Amino acid sequence: MFKGWFRRRATVTATPSNSTYRHGNDTLIELRNVTKVFETAAGPFTALDNIMLNVDRGEFVAIIGKSGSGKSTLMNMISGIDRPTSGEVFIGDTAVHTLNESEMAVWRGRNVGIVFQFFQLLPALSLVENVMLPMDFCNMFTPRERRERAMMLLDQVGMADQAHKLPSAISGGQQQRVAIARALANDPPIILADEPTGNLDSKTAQQVFTLFEKLVDQGKTILMVTHDSDMARRVSRAVIIADGRIVNEYVAQALPALTLDQLGWVMRHADIRTYAPGAVIIEQGSPADNFYIITRGDVEVFIEHPDGGEIIVNHLSTGSYFGEIGLLRQGRRTAGVRAGFATGCEVAVLDQHEFHTLLAESEATRNTIERVARERHSQTQAAAHDDM
Repeated sequence: MFKGWFRRRATVTATPSNSTYRHGNDTLIELRNVTKVFETAAGPFTALDNIMLNVDRGEFVAIIGKSGSGKSTLMNMISGIDRPTSGEVFIGDTAVHTLNESEMAVWRGRNVGIVFQFFQLLPALSLVENVMLPMDFCNMFTPRERRERAMMLLDQVGMADQAHKLPSAISGGQQQRVAIARALANDPPIILADEPTGNLDSKTAQQVFTLFEKLVDQGKTILMVTHDSDMARRVSRAVIIADGRIVNEYVAQALPALTLDQLGWVMRHADIRTYAPGAVIIEQGSPADNFYIITRGDVEVFIEHPDGGEIIVNHLSTGSYFGEIGLLRQGRRTAGVRAGFATGCEVAVLDQHEFHTLLAESEATRNTIERVARERHSQTQAAAHDDM
């Protein structure tokens, strides 16, 4: 389901490590342990649960998840439309979660452009006046410069010849183009788009998406909520959110056949562990107890040589898994695994019961893991035979 969603489309220009922002964030957008709880008639509802997210300048990020998963709430945290119950939100040099309402409005107007699914152009204003509105609100540019800039932006989105029409006189796709021009009015570094192509036909949606790609090429940072899997594959990276939690992209990469609900289940049950460089994670001959997904760093797989040495049979990196052979055979480990000597590693761990529950829920995942297990077991046997 998620195959190919996590490959970067282009090299991202990162902020130099010796040039962090004022609050210590290394990236343009950083959410630290953000939780949002809403009080409802049925009791507290956790929309976001301990979210950690970093987005750098020039990234084009798709936010993916089912209805009610927390996507829009996440966007509202970044834009300052809503505030976290706990945690911190940093955008550039600004601690957004500390701003009062008037400070927030001014900051948002200058730093974030928002594109809505339903356009939200003011019906009584012409297109050029709609684009001028954010400049008027933030007192940016002179009145003459505002009109000139608005016309320039409308020209950039191919709508300059319609500038003096009312929104009702143009199509939905044209209205979305104008909405994008309005989002760019104050030249914000960040564009947030909530299902911007959800009400457009496929051809018009492609045109709007191409426009976003051009803006990223010009240096804008874009976060886009989308249900369109084809578009999600074209962004710099995809962030999956399920049950208010961000699914680690390498877990999704390792298990691409899982649904959003199944990935959410994995993230709720997985135990995250960190191993120092060279630390042994699995000992050959030990009982098979856990399934491991590498979320950072790498590991090497080795078997014992009869003369007391070792034979390295495999190297695995982020987005790979190990430990499946012993679990499928319900026996002992056929090889040892240790964290890479250069980087160490972080792994998401499911115990034996959770592993078999997952396979029972996803036949495609079971088939893939069983095939990989057979290939790896043959590889291990061949390596042992060749080194005798």
